Amino acid sequence: MRTLDIWRGSIVAIGVLAAAGASAQAMNGPDYQAAKERIGADYKSAKENCDRLAGNAKDICDAEAKGKQHVKEAELDYRHTGRPEDAAKVDQVRADAAYDVAKEMCDDRAGNEKDVCLKEAKATQVRAKGDAKVSETNATSRRDAAGERRDADYELAVKRCDAYSGNSKSECVNAAKSRYGK
Repeated sequence: MRTLDIWRGSIVAIGVLAAAGASAQAMNGPDYQAAKERIGADYKSAKENCDRLAGNAKDICDAEAKGKQHVKEAELDYRHTGRPEDAAKVDQVRADAAYDVAKEMCDDRAGNEKDVCLKEAKATQVRAKGDAKVSETNATSRRDAAGERRDADYELAVKRCDAYSGNSKSECVNAAKSRYGK
């Protein structure tokens, strides 16, 4: 069971890394490219540290390094675009990374104990991906609802413009279009 505790700790560590970097601020091109290069350099450094190990410890280290790289890249994409779909992708990538680490940790076991470990790791991944999917659906629903509210507010503003005539009405409609992005 000690390996599963370590595995769960890896999931938490990957999650903390994701939470620390995942903010929905749009990045410009040069900042995005510089961050991408830093992620690559961090991965290369972590990989070199893993090369000092041997056997399954090296495999676990490699999986952790690769997982951190993928999570950081997904977070970067989310910070770059700010889209809810990319936020959900971060959760899915995090689940995949944790699963890859868990699979490597299960390699230290044999027989039924290894099979159970692998099944538990897979079940955890499936649950995490399901949660990410629900999160993505909720984000999409919120975005759609916000769009519907904006459309309704626009129609109301245009309807209020009907009280005017001539240039006043045109100015009112143009102001509504500008305000609601139409």
